[in-house]
Amino acid sequence: MRYTRKKKNKGIKKIYFLPNFLTSLSLLSGFYAIVAAMDRRFIYAAIAIFISAIFDMLDGRVARMTNSSSRFGVEYDSLSDVIAFGVAPAILAYTWALKSYGKFGWLAAFLYVACGALRLARFNIQVDTVQKKHFLGLPIPAAAATIAGIVLFYTWIGYFGGLKTVIMPVVIYCLAILMVSKFRYISFKEMGFLKTRPFMSSVGGILLLVIVLTEPYLTLFVATSAYAISGPIYTLIMHFRKVPAEDATHLRENQADQGGRK
Repeated sequence: MRYTRKKKNKGIKKIYFLPNFLTSLSLLSGFYAIVAAMDRRFIYAAIAIFISAIFDMLDGRVARMTNSSSRFGVEYDSLSDVIAFGVAPAILAYTWALKSYGKFGWLAAFLYVACGALRLARFNIQVDTVQKKHFLGLPIPAAAATIAGIVLFYTWIGYFGGLKTVIMPVVIYCLAILMVSKFRYISFKEMGFLKTRPFMSSVGGILLLVIVLTEPYLTLFVATSAYAISGPIYTLIMHFRKVPAEDATHLRENQADQGGRK
C-alpha cells in the first residue's frame, strides 16, 4: 500500500507581520483615544485619532508595496477601523459635546458608528469593482479625522461657550449620511503623480509638512472639512459635465437620423 504524505500547511493562509502590526498600532491609537475621551482629555483623544489614521494609511500601502495583502489583513483592518474610526470619534463627540442632550446625544453617536460599520461592509464587497479610483461615500477614517479636526480647531480659537453643542449634532448627522451616501470621493491610493514626478512630489510633501506644522490645528481642520464636503461638490460637477455630453450625443444621433432620411 502506498501512503501519501499530506502537507500540513495546505489551505492555511499566510498572516503577514508588518501590515498587521501597523494595523495593531492603529487599533492601539484608537483605543487610547477612547480612554483619553473618557478622561476628558479631548486634545489627546483627537491627536490619537489622527495618529491612528496615519497607521491605517501605512498598513495598506505597505501591504501593496510588499505584495503581502491577505484576506486576514482585510478583515482585521476593518475590525480595527470600526473601533478606531467608529467608536473612538463617537465617544469623543459624545463626551465633548453631545452628553448634554441625554438619550438623543448617545443615539446620534450610535448612528455615526452604525453608518461607519455599514460603510466598511460596503467597501469590503465593492473594493475590487467600483472603488479603485474613487471612494463611494465618505471613508470612515476621513469622517473620524473631521470630528478630531473640529475638536482641535475649537481649542485653537478659544472657548466660545456652548457653541460646540450646537455644531457637533449637525456634524455627526451629516458625516453619518455622507458615509452611506453615493457621493464619490477622490482616492489617494493610486497617485500617478508620485511615480511619474518623484522630485516634484517630494517638494510638495515638504511644503505640505511646513504648512501643517505652522498651524497644525487650523490646517488639519481645514483639510479634513474640505475633504468631507468635496464629495457632494465633485459628484455634482461630474453630473453636470456628463449631462451636456449626453445631450451632444443625442443631438449628433438626431442629426444623423435626419440626414439619413434625406
